[in-house]
Amino acid sequence: MKIRFSFSTPQHLNFCVKVLKTKTKRFSDVVDKAGKPAVYTLWQKPAQDRHLQSEIKNHRVMTILKTDAGSEFGIVGFKEQKRASYLIFPKSLKRFENNRIVGINWDFVKTR
Repeated sequence: MKIRFSFSTPQHLNFCVKVLKTKTKRFSDVVDKAGKPAVYTLWQKPAQDRHLQSEIKNHRVMTILKTDAGSEFGIVGFKEQKRASYLIFPKSLKRFENNRIVGINWDFVKTR
């Protein structure tokens, strides 16, 4: 859904604002239900990484992305992008699909 604003200025500036219809969930709620995640580093192409493909199939991968403002949010599933981080959870994240995961707290992530 886009909302168009028009201003009567000499240049007639038009702005489009994208309204998010996505529901949000807190990262702490996801950790409570799916367990503490571990950071996953891509050392090879995702299509060739059998372990990653298995985790994607079992709905255990979350992609962490940054907004232009610098805040972080997560989406359930694997979305290959530059500067994205990937978390692998011990339990399925299927119940959190189609939600934007906010409030990423790196203290909840397992360290080795």
